[in-house]
Amino acid sequence: MFVLIAGNNLDARAGLEQAVADFDLDWQIAFASDAAAALEVATQRTVDVAAVDLRSPGIDGPALLAAIRKRHPEVVRLLLTDESQQGDAMGVLESAHRFLNKPLRADELVEAVESVCELREILDSPQLKALIGAIGELPPAPNLYLKLTRVLSDPNAPANAAATLVAQDPVMASKVLRLCNSAFFSGGRTVSDIRTAVVRLGQENLRRLVLASEVFSGSKIDSGIDREAMQLRALRASQLAARLLGGSSAELAATAALLSDVGMLLPGVSIPKAGDTTPDAMPHYAEAGAYLLGLWGLPMPIVEAVASHHQPGKSRSRGFWVGGAVHVARALVSGEDIDEDYLDSVGLRDRLPAWRKLAADMAAAT
Repeated sequence: MFVLIAGNNLDARAGLEQAVADFDLDWQIAFASDAAAALEVATQRTVDVAAVDLRSPGIDGPALLAAIRKRHPEVVRLLLTDESQQGDAMGVLESAHRFLNKPLRADELVEAVESVCELREILDSPQLKALIGAIGELPPAPNLYLKLTRVLSDPNAPANAAATLVAQDPVMASKVLRLCNSAFFSGGRTVSDIRTAVVRLGQENLRRLVLASEVFSGSKIDSGIDREAMQLRALRASQLAARLLGGSSAELAATAALLSDVGMLLPGVSIPKAGDTTPDAMPHYAEAGAYLLGLWGLPMPIVEAVASHHQPGKSRSRGFWVGGAVHVARALVSGEDIDEDYLDSVGLRDRLPAWRKLAADMAAAT
């Protein structure tokens, strides 16, 4: 396996090379100090993994990963960040599979590569492909949400760009306003136009409302699911997941929680009941939903979290990240069991009482 590491990471070189020897990995590692050098390596070699600084001298991480993706779409793409680069993760994940913290650690690099490869195997399942392929008309991609995400990530976009974009779609605008004026968001105050909604809700809540409206109202498939109840549950889980994770990944967790049940909208999936232990021959709704999100082009961390939220302990991801936040938030909102062994493994079981209280307080407020 050929691993390209681009940016200011020379301090990690000795440790990474030692870890490759200790783990007996068949890896070759190349370091590049700037984007030009990284692209030259990618031209000369078949790159399997690219780990790139978000920002460092001579490197714009998202742009470099986008260029690598265009040339080699099969490459595992990792974005390296540090605490000084906190911000909206959604705005830079279009070309990346995972985030990794700096300084870069060998065990985290190995885990990230293995988890992305594992997810690819899940999504490459012939059974999943057959299920999705047999559906006559798939739920449409949330195109307005994807456009809105790009607008909110553009530092040069006008201040009213988000409201203008949503207002151009009268049907969507009416759906968003309906949600905005529901008890969940309004607090008893009526909102009559999209621009007021943006001010009242904030851009991130607007983005979630657009996504919820497109996903839960856009599909013509009759799955027998109460979509309004599912939408409300998804919005509650979304807000809670953002609070549980916080920081630059909060919006990732919110979006993944909002979409965690999208697979239930598809016919022919397995939706296990509480206490079920008998394996089902049909694909699990979580994996089917993740496959659909992959087709829609959503960021891989969201796809990965949706695929594994029902069994977070089986994910290769270490620590408490997006998938863990989605699992806990969804379980607390839906009244389902939480995988406490998983929380033990990440050292957060003692946080559960506080999380239960937070979920109850948020539910009472709506």
